[in-house]
Amino acid sequence: MPVLTAPMPRRITKAVKIDHVTVGGGAPVVVQSMTNTDTADIDATVQQVAALHKAGSELVRITVDKDEAAKAVPYIKDRLDRLGIDVPLVGDFHYIGHKLLSENPDCAAALSKYRINPGNVGFKARRDLQFSTLIELAMKYDKAVRIGVNWGSLDQELLTRLMDENSASSQPLPAEKVMHEAIIQSALLSAKRAEELGMGADKIILSAKVSQVQDLVAVYTELARRSDYATHLGLTEAGMGTKGIVASSASLGILLQQGIGDTIRISLTPEPGGDRTREVQVAQELLQTMGFRSFIPIVAACPGCGRTTSTVFQELAQEIQSEIRENMPIWKEKYPGVEELNVAVMGCIVNGPGESKHADIGISLPGTGETPAAPVFIDGQKAATLRGETIAQDFHDMVLDYIDKRYGQS
Repeated sequence: MPVLTAPMPRRITKAVKIDHVTVGGGAPVVVQSMTNTDTADIDATVQQVAALHKAGSELVRITVDKDEAAKAVPYIKDRLDRLGIDVPLVGDFHYIGHKLLSENPDCAAALSKYRINPGNVGFKARRDLQFSTLIELAMKYDKAVRIGVNWGSLDQELLTRLMDENSASSQPLPAEKVMHEAIIQSALLSAKRAEELGMGADKIILSAKVSQVQDLVAVYTELARRSDYATHLGLTEAGMGTKGIVASSASLGILLQQGIGDTIRISLTPEPGGDRTREVQVAQELLQTMGFRSFIPIVAACPGCGRTTSTVFQELAQEIQSEIRENMPIWKEKYPGVEELNVAVMGCIVNGPGESKHADIGISLPGTGETPAAPVFIDGQKAATLRGETIAQDFHDMVLDYIDKRYGQS
């Protein structure tokens, strides 16, 4: 079996412009996130959008579920503009989106994209009318839309029809396969209807979210085979903590490796009092680990073993990683290209010198019983040997000095 050394070429989809952000068309995969504040609370929502954007979210989705939320949107946009935060806002609409946008034109104009769920845009006879209203409003205000299917709110009439047809078939498919087909058809039929109403394919993004890894891979693989619309990837209800991170990374990683996906979100359930920006960090790390984009310098650190009973290398790696992440909003302006930096913090002589040589700057700290000296390698060459109680601080200072000399603009 051949060894994979690089992702497959990206699937070329229709490019969709969302203000200054391009989704699809071969553009880099876009990271997005969603607030969990009450959008009617302007202060809280502005604060969280700002935090998500600072963390690296390139699109931020907000809930627009009631009149008070719709009325707050233009004030949120204005506050963000005055703070110099230029991030497109995506309105998330369910059930009454047609009504909220029709009655709040300032909201319709302030948003950069509308998310429409075809499973709950309307029911029975009103479904087509209300979906059409949303598409016509998007065209009126020149907004892109995401037609976002979710198996938790799937069009039940479509699903029932496909289930009945399957039951009558001489070779019925498993129920899960019929569910997959219903999700795909809901997205594609809705996109087709949007185009019939006059919307260009360059304004349409599709998503087809489920909460199981294998289902997600199967649905998006088939959706990609049958269309060239830009796609948004996400494992819905991924869960909390390591479960959500692993499940999202496994499913999205498989699809991204196949060249599928133009924008992603990691839908983590925050722990009580947890930081909402964690989902942005995971999305960035997934894309960077797979070699699709560079967001932040990489700090390689050994996992530790019986040879590394000291915690110095752990504390030093954590300190440098935290400082990098905290300073990146400033550094990416002050030090162009710094996101490509590789730092190594190793804990003993076994792999330490070798890993340090491979990094741009690296340190090999002494393991248990080793000589209390720490060689530092810069650009593959030994540059210094640190000793004493200030090894960690000395290396920290060397990293900052290296960044300034290599990436600083005179």
